[in-house]
Amino acid sequence: MKKLLTYIGAAALLTSTACSDFLDINETPNNPITATPDVLLPTALAGSAFANANELNRFGSTIVSVTAGAGNAPAAYDIYNLDGANFNNQWRFEIFNGALITYETLITSADAVNSSSYKGIAKIMKAYTFALTTDVWGDIPYSEALRGSEITQPRLDSQQSIYLGGDGIQSLFDLVREGLADLNVASNINPGIDDLVYGGNIDNWKRAGNSLLLKLANTISRVNPDAAREVINQVISGNNYIVANNQNLNVRFGTSVGSRSPIYEWTYVSLFQNDMLISTRFVDLLQGKNDPRLDIFVTKPTGSFVTIDNGFRGTLPQPQSSWSRFSSYVTGASGEGPVRLVTNAQTAFILAESALTLGTTGNAQEYFQAGIRASMTDAGMTAEQIVAYFASNADEVTLNGSAAQNLEKIITQKYIALYGNGLEQWNDFRRTGYPVLQDHQNAVGIDGTRPVRAQYINEEIARNPNFEVVLPNVRVWWDID
Repeated sequence: MKKLLTYIGAAALLTSTACSDFLDINETPNNPITATPDVLLPTALAGSAFANANELNRFGSTIVSVTAGAGNAPAAYDIYNLDGANFNNQWRFEIFNGALITYETLITSADAVNSSSYKGIAKIMKAYTFALTTDVWGDIPYSEALRGSEITQPRLDSQQSIYLGGDGIQSLFDLVREGLADLNVASNINPGIDDLVYGGNIDNWKRAGNSLLLKLANTISRVNPDAAREVINQVISGNNYIVANNQNLNVRFGTSVGSRSPIYEWTYVSLFQNDMLISTRFVDLLQGKNDPRLDIFVTKPTGSFVTIDNGFRGTLPQPQSSWSRFSSYVTGASGEGPVRLVTNAQTAFILAESALTLGTTGNAQEYFQAGIRASMTDAGMTAEQIVAYFASNADEVTLNGSAAQNLEKIITQKYIALYGNGLEQWNDFRRTGYPVLQDHQNAVGIDGTRPVRAQYINEEIARNPNFEVVLPNVRVWWDID
């Protein structure tokens, strides 16, 4: 345990360390170029978890009415205000100069010691992190990124080419497949406790890679259903994706200062802890479904839920210690998390949606119920409690409507299961329009509508002529309606 906490602490330190200008560097102050794979892997995994669960999560969760802004940046997000001053640290230090450059370095380091297992994990997670980035910003540096002094002003590749490849650009799908192929090659050195996700279980990494393929295909399923259908059916046929909660791609953190999950820090420790609380709308949604996960997901220090509506600009509830916040389900009891990146429940809902809308192999109803069960089990409910809920709330767990109504049910249950992962909730909302979310009070933004992308950071606009201002109301490629 002590060695694990050392890895986590070092990873958290590296992911929070400011480097020189974005994409101008090949190394951090701790010199990962010469670091061994067992040092680089936890650093990179923690970086991806920070990218998902830190400020971008505060944004995503607020935009989709899970949390509500009470001050500072979340209060601005809550009324749809977003510009190039947002997410500088996320773009520069958590993503490009954090996780991505470390995965790139890990691939080189793994090659040097003939470790195909480290290399395969790095490629799978590099694809995950690039997907996160393009889903938030659209066109981004990809094929020319991470090249250090060789290319200091990389071009932006289109989101379509990042996902599908072409013109010499490797697709995200092929990057994942390349990583999976590496995992099937004998390796001189394998990860162990330094693997913050699976503790060195390569079979679980193979399942994670295939579930990532499903997630990527699901993301593009509206704009390119044929490509999505082909990938999903291939993964189903291979029958080696996440099917149990102990196979979830979860990044585990520590419980000591400097090693804890970012969600725990900004919910309970940092100066920003009172910037947001749970939205009344999320509580109302789960109460309307008699959903027993509500008491597991959301705190109620006074014995009752203390929330506000999104966009609320009146007097905030007092004292702040009474506010309903993310529970230990999201933060961990003492900061350990985990940060859930790709899960069993998420995979099941993807398969339910694709069976319904793309006609892929399998039964949408069975996948749908499997997703609900997986989420409830992950929340700590017993099998008996789940059976009782299904018996008492048959309509909630049955796809018994039109195609549109059934899709709404699938995505709404997926939204609930994704609690704590605001980016994925936002992705699904942009992609499908579900769950149905009412506009926030006092909405401003560009045109009074929810942002459908993040604006490029001001620093990149200033230093790289390949960037130009793209406003938050301009849809990304896969968001067709």
